[in-house]
Amino acid sequence: MTDQLIDKLTSLAKRRGFVFPSSEIYGGAGATWDFGPLGVELKNNLKRSWWRAMTQLRDDIVGIDAAILMHPRVWEASGHVENFTDPLVECASCKHRYRLDELPDGDGSGPCPHCGLRKLGEPRRFNLMFKTFVGPVEDTASVAWLRPETAQGIFVNFENVQQATRRRLPFGIAQIGKAFRNEITPGNFIFRSREFEQMELQYFCRPDAAAGLFTEWKRIRMAWHESIGVPASHLRFRDHRDDERAHYAAAATDIEFQFPFGWKELEGIHNRGDYDLRRHAECSGKDLTYFDDVRNERYLPNVVETSVGADRSAFAVLCAAYDEEPDKEGTRVVLRLHSDLAPHKVAVLPLSKKPELSALSREVHAALRPHFMTTYDETQAIGRRYRRQDEVGTPLCVTVDFESLVDRQVTVRERDSMAQVRLAIEDLVPALREKFGP
Repeated sequence: MTDQLIDKLTSLAKRRGFVFPSSEIYGGAGATWDFGPLGVELKNNLKRSWWRAMTQLRDDIVGIDAAILMHPRVWEASGHVENFTDPLVECASCKHRYRLDELPDGDGSGPCPHCGLRKLGEPRRFNLMFKTFVGPVEDTASVAWLRPETAQGIFVNFENVQQATRRRLPFGIAQIGKAFRNEITPGNFIFRSREFEQMELQYFCRPDAAAGLFTEWKRIRMAWHESIGVPASHLRFRDHRDDERAHYAAAATDIEFQFPFGWKELEGIHNRGDYDLRRHAECSGKDLTYFDDVRNERYLPNVVETSVGADRSAFAVLCAAYDEEPDKEGTRVVLRLHSDLAPHKVAVLPLSKKPELSALSREVHAALRPHFMTTYDETQAIGRRYRRQDEVGTPLCVTVDFESLVDRQVTVRERDSMAQVRLAIEDLVPALREKFGP
């Protein structure tokens, strides 16, 4: 990875329709991003992979989709109103603001990284939650918060889900949804933004099982990242120090990815103990204990959490997949995306725009579309079209040539190896299903 990679990815993402700056025609909206036609497919594929691994392939996890706006006391009970803050330092000269942990000295005693003057103010606490108002009058009775995480929607629904599904411990509740954080210094493309999507699991268990499940979920989650094509050499665990753990965490580990700007958090795994259910029980007056009919005892479940950002995962996947190699025309750019994540699985490319060739190519395209996300491209020379598809990660290209009009066979080209094979049109769907799965 090089310092230029993030610039190359940012350029590719906009040029090819993965990610656009939000509200760009008005100058942008500050660390908010719009996922374009290819980006939304990539992110949806990531979310489907996560959801399948968490719910479809397990019989001990169910899903929900909780509301973004919640009762304001939820955030008091969870500790977010009091504790969800970052220390903010502002330069009196240039007015640049920094999180305290971003400064080279770590305490604000040194010069401002922007202007070089020693005019950094005293650190002050900055709440990261977005405040809004419910109803027509902006008074204190109508204050609400945009959720900074999806976890609390799971905790307040613990009893509803447990009773509706008749689940015995241990079991988990999974959720994918939007979260909002008023970050002081967002940046590094889509790594840190103010609006993002989380994929979270809260796994409820007996108190004496939490430590072992925390270790087990570390293994499971690391294996998932590797299964979607992120190389093990670019992943590592980092345990949190006692002085950096969240207020609710008995233990915490990050899965870090080697981004172009260094090792950074990709996913958080936490042993939350009974903090969340205990606090919501205390603040709501609702009994949230669980009756274990096997052991004939009642207790507050403990929780092991896994939390990963869909946007940040998409960024990591793009970083891991980006590759350049020399070829006879200069440099070939390839996104070596896992086939499960690729926005388009197949591109149909007629060798020319002649009507009879276009008609057969459209027939092939129509046959593939019900089974795979497919694109059609007939503009420019075939070599340039191959390069375009390589650059956006399309695993296979199907070329329809003049021989196809006679033998009804097409050429299938593989992205990574560039190997080509000739297949009958009627055999295309079963052959591609074998590669991509049902």
